[in-house]
Amino acid sequence: MAGVSDKFYLGIDQGTTQTTAVVVDQNGVMVAASSVKVPVYFPASGRVEQAPSEILQSVLQAVRPLLAEFDIAAVGFDNQGETFVLWDREGGEALTPAVVWQDKRGDAICASLAKQIDGEWLRQKTGLVLDSYFSAPKLRFMLDEDPRLGDLAQKGRLLFGTTESWVLWHLSDRQLHVTDPSTASRTLLFNIHDLAWDPDLLELFGVSEQMLPRVAPSAGYAGDLRFEANRSLPLTGLLVDQQAALFGQACYSAGEMKCSFGTGSFLLANVGEAPVFSEHGLLTTVAWHIDGKTTYALDGGIFVTGAAVQWLAESLGIIPDPAASAALAEESRDRDVVCVPALAGLAAPHWKTNVRGAFFGLSRATRPADLVRATLEGIALRVQEVVQVMALDTPQEPAALKVDGGPTANGYLMQFLADILGLEVQVAAAREATAIGAANLAALAVGDASLEELGARWRAEAVYAPQMGQPERQAHLSRWQRAVQSVSNYHQVTA
Repeated sequence: MAGVSDKFYLGIDQGTTQTTAVVVDQNGVMVAASSVKVPVYFPASGRVEQAPSEILQSVLQAVRPLLAEFDIAAVGFDNQGETFVLWDREGGEALTPAVVWQDKRGDAICASLAKQIDGEWLRQKTGLVLDSYFSAPKLRFMLDEDPRLGDLAQKGRLLFGTTESWVLWHLSDRQLHVTDPSTASRTLLFNIHDLAWDPDLLELFGVSEQMLPRVAPSAGYAGDLRFEANRSLPLTGLLVDQQAALFGQACYSAGEMKCSFGTGSFLLANVGEAPVFSEHGLLTTVAWHIDGKTTYALDGGIFVTGAAVQWLAESLGIIPDPAASAALAEESRDRDVVCVPALAGLAAPHWKTNVRGAFFGLSRATRPADLVRATLEGIALRVQEVVQVMALDTPQEPAALKVDGGPTANGYLMQFLADILGLEVQVAAAREATAIGAANLAALAVGDASLEELGARWRAEAVYAPQMGQPERQAHLSRWQRAVQSVSNYHQVTA
């Protein structure tokens, strides 16, 4: 049981497949964690949804066991980013499912708007590209599909929010309709220079500003939350999930970068207090806004990495579970088999979202071990593509790549990643870097930590140094580039 004099901070990571809550003590050590799965539904091709009530319940179920043991000083909350809900201000009920970031129902909206606007104009305002990955195109679709929503919007009753806004509204007795600049910067409605909802973008997507949450600083008192009837806790930290992981990985200086592995892999590089616009297919986003200062990041998302290994296990049945992939990959003898794991298209830096995955170099001698090895190496090569262009877009050369997430336990994947990058790969000792980042931000906001202290606390659990020679590395890269070009050409021919 915790001592009465100890101070503790709660970090909540409301992710796509689960909600994780952690408790961090005053020394920055995670002392407890609790996770609850969140179902994902696929009602039709291209549609990906969650139940708003199940998201809210997952937060309560993850948090309440921790509150029974720890006296929490402050709460930090991070969210999925682009997943959103529409609800009724008066009744409080959700009017739509939670439309998940992977959902494609905004594709037609994007295709139509692409003929009307200058993509560079949009990028300079938002840092983003016109893609259904972000909230606004799907929001426009929902408004067009259901006239009832437009009627409620005109009456001032319709509320929009990403998953943290939906949950916090309910946990604050309907007092808080709030988000932060990092999450707002993932909507295509937010000006990343002014840190405000942009009138031109609101008009473009036909969105009323009164639907949108207040944008509060990432660190600072936002209001009180009530997880239990007789207990209020101050909310002092708000971030989108990947920025929370960047914060949790102590990437506080320009040039530092991290990669979070899960269903997909998401790379962020801190670029400092001025936005950097990529020349190589990366996104520009707000990292956080603290004490009146905005830190920006370059963002490269890869939509399928860990999910590719899960596919090998669950769909193809060639491994019993993802954890078995490392040992089987070591048994591979056919080094010419190459996998492009584009099971949901090629996102950054290509942005060819209709491309599909492929294996190359198959023969009668190909064995399951070869397919597994090629898949793991394909994941690493996708990461390598993003790291390579990040290095071109940032003035500071990366010294190492910090990584977190379940797949970082795969020793084969991590070693090959270090080899193909030619960089040291540092696996965070704290696997729950995202939730810990939210908790650390909450502690920072109440003055119980500084960036210097948080940076000094960061530790690596394992470090992988590159061992591959340049000729072998170049051979891998050449095969990979031919494979990526082939899947791109195939799409162009068959589209």
